[in-house]
Amino acid sequence: MKNFLVSVSCLFLSILAKAQSFHKLSSPNGEVAIEIAAGEELKWAVKFKNTHVIIPSSIYMKIGENEALGKNMGEVKEEFTSNNSSFKTPFYKKAEVVDHYNQLTLHTSKNYDVIFRAYNDGVAYRFKTSFVDSLTVYEERADFNFDNDHKVFIPYVRDFRGESLWDQAFEATYDEHKISQTKKDTMAFLPILVELSDGKEAVITEADQQDYPGMYLTKNRDNATGLTCTHAPLVLKTFQGGIGQMNSLAEKRANYIAKTKGSRLFPWRTIILSQDDKELLNNDMVLKLAEPSRIEDPSWIKPGKISWDWWNDWQLAGVDFEAGINTKTYKYYIDFAAANKLEYIIIDDGWSSRLDLFKLNEDLNLPEVLAYAKNKNVGVILWASWFAFRQDMEKVCKTYSDMGVKGFKVDFFDRDDQEVLSSVYKMSEIAAKYQLVMDYHGFFKPQGIQRTYPNVLNFEGVKGLENVKWTPNDNVPRYDVSIPFIRQVAGPMDYTPGAMRNRNRWNFRPSHSMPVSQGTRAHQVAMYVLFEAPLQMLADSPTAYMKEQETTDFIAQIPTVFDETVPLAGSVAAFAAVARKKGDVWYLGALNNWKPRVLHLDLSFLGEGSFTAEIFKDGVNANRNAEDYKIETVNVNKDSKLEASLAGGGGWTAIIKRTK
Repeated sequence: MKNFLVSVSCLFLSILAKAQSFHKLSSPNGEVAIEIAAGEELKWAVKFKNTHVIIPSSIYMKIGENEALGKNMGEVKEEFTSNNSSFKTPFYKKAEVVDHYNQLTLHTSKNYDVIFRAYNDGVAYRFKTSFVDSLTVYEERADFNFDNDHKVFIPYVRDFRGESLWDQAFEATYDEHKISQTKKDTMAFLPILVELSDGKEAVITEADQQDYPGMYLTKNRDNATGLTCTHAPLVLKTFQGGIGQMNSLAEKRANYIAKTKGSRLFPWRTIILSQDDKELLNNDMVLKLAEPSRIEDPSWIKPGKISWDWWNDWQLAGVDFEAGINTKTYKYYIDFAAANKLEYIIIDDGWSSRLDLFKLNEDLNLPEVLAYAKNKNVGVILWASWFAFRQDMEKVCKTYSDMGVKGFKVDFFDRDDQEVLSSVYKMSEIAAKYQLVMDYHGFFKPQGIQRTYPNVLNFEGVKGLENVKWTPNDNVPRYDVSIPFIRQVAGPMDYTPGAMRNRNRWNFRPSHSMPVSQGTRAHQVAMYVLFEAPLQMLADSPTAYMKEQETTDFIAQIPTVFDETVPLAGSVAAFAAVARKKGDVWYLGALNNWKPRVLHLDLSFLGEGSFTAEIFKDGVNANRNAEDYKIETVNVNKDSKLEASLAGGGGWTAIIKRTK
């Protein structure tokens, strides 16, 4: 610790002459440390053990032509606090989260504070203001400068719904390059991962982003190995556009990013740290930084698995009716869900007008379908565009909740400016009022709203299985073993797994109506353990699952929320393996990129006793036929090491139950 203070202090020597004060904060275990220079400029630096995470980096928020929080700070007073508590998380990868940190608040005499936190696994800071009048934020500066040209995994804005980078779907594979090679003609959305020295990793994201636009990162022009933030300006006027005219696109934007309350807390800017890649598979930082739940009694909220229609293009076979968006089709989906003990079905695009949720499809008798589902103990979730849903959120929620609908999948946000964030929190609040669960698509990464409104069970913000319909050149298995360490660190992701038509790299072809997956059948099954999703889709058709009942039976056993998570092994973009416990049963999953490999998984977490493991694994010919798999049962105990042999694009899953 002493060596750290000397080395980081040296980094600040060039600016100390301008600084009125110099401040230090360390994590509870002393391995993470922050140093702050405050005065004419506000800068921070972070070190993790013997590794520099960021070197002095600017922090400020411009609130007037000549006024900025973090500039000319005047007298600053320190306040140190600490916290070591925990909170319940009923719809998560564990039942309880430990919240242990040290905090430093820098109080200024100018009606604002800056709050820094140091956890054992990361750092964060935010502004807190106490102005009487409303506040206009013209610009925010958050720099992340590094002492070396590290490799980064960056998801760039890749497509536009309008004519601006700010209108986009938050779906992209990762570009992998040095910081200095960051693209200049686009920007990265969060989270991003930086490979530090000595095998350490840093994930940059944000949390508790209420009534404020999302943060993007671009190349820092002042530092070749640095990144800096940018935000979407506030939207003043919109127009309808995009796919099916479902997007509310910006026609005119302000010269500022937010107009908000003068007294408030601003979002956390956070860096999540790991000594080993696998630690990122069990990180809780975003949830820890989020506002606690506003729902007093969450007992009505029901996670679960869902039979989904859109990805499989309503491809039913062996039935005596024409499949499509009609009453008989959805009764068939309900029968399948009930037979396999799935909690929900989704009725996707087509049950109503895309632009008017009260103009119903005459081929679908929604009240009849809802009554049928209720009798079968299956919940129904409806799809809606954000444009249509927000025309009258109260009426939509009340009307369909009264009819028996259990939730909504809201799609095509495709922005994350202040207007969208305000709408999302209001939408979540109204949905909770009418006991509706929510799944947000065309959406940015989670930032903690899932703790504040736990009825929000899932988010897209990931380039999921649907994209295999139209992206032949994506390296999907490599992406699949990158997102658990990057995107999923921010929270649940609606990847929508479950393809029953599986292909190897050499024989994959996109198909809209008969879609297939890249990688093996066992790869798809393992996603149900690896990918966090309290609402988890079965994306293929009931017909396909019934033809593959052995696979379906295995998937149906896997819960969507857990009591405990143990990271087993992992290397970003190569492989990932975790164990999760629900009740007395352990669920293990491993995913692989295109390189075949063998993992030896330590079972010491099992504790005393004898157990049996039912294993779903790649078949001996999975490298030739991706649909080849094998199910076997073996006896294990805490001293066992299970061998997971993974084909290229492969996977491996085990369900372990106690025998005595």
